[in-house]
Amino acid sequence: MKRIVLLGAVIALLVGCGEKKIDGATEDSFKKSIGAVSESLPAEKREQFKQDVVFLSMKGIDLAGVMSGKQTSQSVLDTARQDMNGKTAAQIMDQASAVRLEREKREKEQALAEIQELISKKNEAENAKAQLQAFTVSKSRFYLESQKYISQKKPFIEISVKNGTAQAISRAYFKGTIASPGRSIPWFSDTFNYEIPGGLEPGETADWVLGPNSYSDWGKVDAPADAVFTVEVYRLDGADKKALYSSEGLTEANQKRLEALQKKYSLN
Repeated sequence: MKRIVLLGAVIALLVGCGEKKIDGATEDSFKKSIGAVSESLPAEKREQFKQDVVFLSMKGIDLAGVMSGKQTSQSVLDTARQDMNGKTAAQIMDQASAVRLEREKREKEQALAEIQELISKKNEAENAKAQLQAFTVSKSRFYLESQKYISQKKPFIEISVKNGTAQAISRAYFKGTIASPGRSIPWFSDTFNYEIPGGLEPGETADWVLGPNSYSDWGKVDAPADAVFTVEVYRLDGADKKALYSSEGLTEANQKRLEALQKKYSLN
């Protein structure tokens, strides 16, 4: 009987001398116990423990909830206090490691999906170029014409087109460039588009005279007499007024984003 009592006393003593745990009963005990648990660790582990406590405290923050006022700094602290209550330093560090791994896994899955989306958009743009070439511009002319009552000249764009695609086109998008032969840098370059009244059916041709706003950049063009105006088709909308073919591809920012993600996940 005495041996049993003695064994119980030893066990109680060992338990009492076990790893320190976080006390989340109150905010004060929570803060004090974090300090006590940290001090009980080897010096080289203390900083990591503190980082893990902060990380686990922050993981529950919901930006939408914060913005709406449904979540406050106090509610975040209370949730963290309850979650860490009774846990040892080892348990806290293991939990933080598991959360980080899960987060990294989700981030990678999302990144891979984004990479695939960007690559698909890039490939679609390349494939669309062949279709866009079938919508030809046989004539293009740009000029500025004086107006009667104002000094600002009126810009005009004249183009002749043919729909060589197999689809009806409701709107055409163009990139116009004004450049002189032998010069690598154009005098002017900008985009414009035209919603085609009644559309343009396969095989049909059309001659258009478009008048950009006099106060737009088109009205400020200052190019020499030898400059040539060329037009490139970069997008065509179908009968449903949605993009049918588009060579727009990725923006510069999207291209950099794709390259950064591919580099990060070694997918080059």
